[in-house]
Amino acid sequence: MRFVQLKAGDVRRVALVEEPKLRLLHTFDSLYALAQAAIASGGRLTSVAGNHLTDESLDYDQIYGGSGKWKLLAPIDHPQEAGCCLVAGTGLTHLGSARDRQSMHVAKEQELTDSMKMFQWGVEAGRPAAGEIGIAPEWFYKGNGSILHAHGEPLLVPPYAEDGGEEAEIAVAYVIGPDGTPYRVGMAQGNEFSDHRFEKKNYLNLAGSKLRTCSIGPELVVDPDFRMVPGTVRISRGGKEFWSQPIASGEEEMSHSLRNLEHHHFKFELHRRPGDVHIHFLGAHSLSFGQGIELKNGDLMEIHFDGFGRALRNPVEVISKKDVPVEVMPLV
Repeated sequence: MRFVQLKAGDVRRVALVEEPKLRLLHTFDSLYALAQAAIASGGRLTSVAGNHLTDESLDYDQIYGGSGKWKLLAPIDHPQEAGCCLVAGTGLTHLGSARDRQSMHVAKEQELTDSMKMFQWGVEAGRPAAGEIGIAPEWFYKGNGSILHAHGEPLLVPPYAEDGGEEAEIAVAYVIGPDGTPYRVGMAQGNEFSDHRFEKKNYLNLAGSKLRTCSIGPELVVDPDFRMVPGTVRISRGGKEFWSQPIASGEEEMSHSLRNLEHHHFKFELHRRPGDVHIHFLGAHSLSFGQGIELKNGDLMEIHFDGFGRALRNPVEVISKKDVPVEVMPLV
């Protein structure tokens, strides 16, 4: 099953994708509420959804194109409190990402960078046997739910940024149950948009380079085949495609197993707060930045993985305001 979230004015709905239509559900106005109901009933999300389908359908083409009163939201969020949605990710999980990162942080005399060392550790110990724990991956914080944008919304290059570049990935969505158990709701295409030029100056800039808007969607896929997932990333400028790259994700393309990545994210008690939503990016195969591409205002980024529904498209928006100091006011 593949789901979308929609909004028209103050009205939210959840819909099942039945190409070329979207079939609306009743009772639940968010995928979060649907997931919580499935957890409470001890059942399956797909069964709960199937029991709440209506006869109402909407034209997906119109909504996907951005016309009409209904607008696509990110396919999952925390509908009450953006601060209760944690967006994070793991890097150096794909062979292509390690190659691009190595080129950004080349060490002298052909010495392996810390990036390549961490990648090699993943190759050696990132797929533990059942009942065992593998090596920890690189982990980063991206932001809370306020930075999560939907299909069609711009991804922003703020005044303090040095650039903005796509990172075509698959993201996993989780909801934390009342007893602190993490539940995997599904997966979605993602653009983990980052400031690569800032990061390239020094690896210690990685944390700050990640604090940018990002996107997932337009659809959330429940229990997709994640063994081998081919895809394509494209950049268009002025209505014409000027760069594209085949990409791939899935466990056969990764140095870590999904189970190992999940353990190392949720081992922290802070990441198991009941009621929270987690969006976790699993890492990129290739970056246009790694091939010398610099994105400009108005460029359209498109990411598509086979089996994950319609492509995720977001324009780049460079905010042209001058960067000025943030002044802190003392309370005296």
